[in-house]
Amino acid sequence: MLHFARRVVVEQTTAALAQLDGWIAAEDQREAERRQGEAMWPPAPKWLIQQGLNRSNIDAVHTGDCWAAAKSGRCRPATREQALDALRRQVPACVHCRPDTALSIPA
Repeated sequence: MLHFARRVVVEQTTAALAQLDGWIAAEDQREAERRQGEAMWPPAPKWLIQQGLNRSNIDAVHTGDCWAAAKSGRCRPATREQALDALRRQVPACVHCRPDTALSIPA
């Protein structure tokens, strides 16, 4: 009887280990795909220009990581020169991320 019980335990353990190995392999595959997807994303912009509701005027200039810009949903990427030009044309700087300070423009 004890030999039979041992065989059952070995078979169950082998099946459980095979199932765990399958789960581990699937999780490793998902993680590799996630990392590959992240590597394919373009780099985040350093500067953002927020357009007005009618998309014809410019409302504000933001840094690329500004939380307020992410909430507005009306921003487009901009180069450093475009951000500087907008600020020089009296487009308001975001009061949260202060791109004018980051660009060394006096307030």
